[in-house]
Amino acid sequence: MKMTVIGAGNVGATTAQRLADKQLATEVVLLDIAEGIPQGKGLDMFESMPVEASDCRILGTNSYEDTIDSGIVIITAGLARKPGMSRDDLLAANAKIVGSCAEQAVKYSPNAFYIIVSNPLDVMTFVALQKTGLPRNKVLGMAGVLDTARYRTFLSMELNVSVEDIQAFVLGGHGDTMVPLPRYTTIAGVPITELLPQDRIDAIVQRTRNGGIEIVNHLKTGSAYYAPSAAAVQMVECIVKDKRRILPCAVMLKGEYGLHDVVVGVPVKVGKNGMEDIFQITLDEHENAELVKSADDVKATMEKLASMDY
Repeated sequence: MKMTVIGAGNVGATTAQRLADKQLATEVVLLDIAEGIPQGKGLDMFESMPVEASDCRILGTNSYEDTIDSGIVIITAGLARKPGMSRDDLLAANAKIVGSCAEQAVKYSPNAFYIIVSNPLDVMTFVALQKTGLPRNKVLGMAGVLDTARYRTFLSMELNVSVEDIQAFVLGGHGDTMVPLPRYTTIAGVPITELLPQDRIDAIVQRTRNGGIEIVNHLKTGSAYYAPSAAAVQMVECIVKDKRRILPCAVMLKGEYGLHDVVVGVPVKVGKNGMEDIFQITLDEHENAELVKSADDVKATMEKLASMDY
């Protein structure tokens, strides 16, 4: 399958490299508006394929014509957060960028699946849905996979256990109102509520919510890209290999969890048809209230967007 990554910055370039290393695509097209950047990075990656024993071809380009007939398009383009900048600060600028990318990409790859990585994630997924006109199963936002990975990482650090034995979900919007679910978090089947006191669980939940800005504050002039790219590629792998894994992804809801016409992270079965099903796990009163609050936050941002010219 041919794949396109739009945006040759840190997230996009790392995503393209991971796709090629894992041989998930026969060809990866790395597209960016900056002349020379995708060409240089693409050629550098291609020259690493003999070392990686991968026959994936990598093409860097500034032309959407080179993306024709891609099976999966990953949109990473957009401005990165800087210290003191919220995801909402990125709204207007990135809506124009992502909207333009989606409109142009779908002209050449109308049958592709679209995975959105640009922030603010949930609303950018909504923008891509609007601009492509595709059904909701074909446009997925990456956030929940990343947030859950961070949550599992912090639990592994706390308990000194393998990340492989940690099962968890983080639902809701990709931001301060995300909803980690300790009640559904287990270590080799044992609920974390039996392994950690409530104050430590609360601290880990809060660190998860601040996971992105913690890295921004360290880097000063950039944002995370290793974990976001890994999360996007995991979603790609589920589609390519029809794995039907249950991953928390940002998708348009049509009544699931009592939520309508809002893009928010929920457990999704991801396979060859993209979003194949939405798993509706039972939430207690507090969890449900948190999810509704998070969805309302996303919806408010979507309403802000409606008044903007993008």
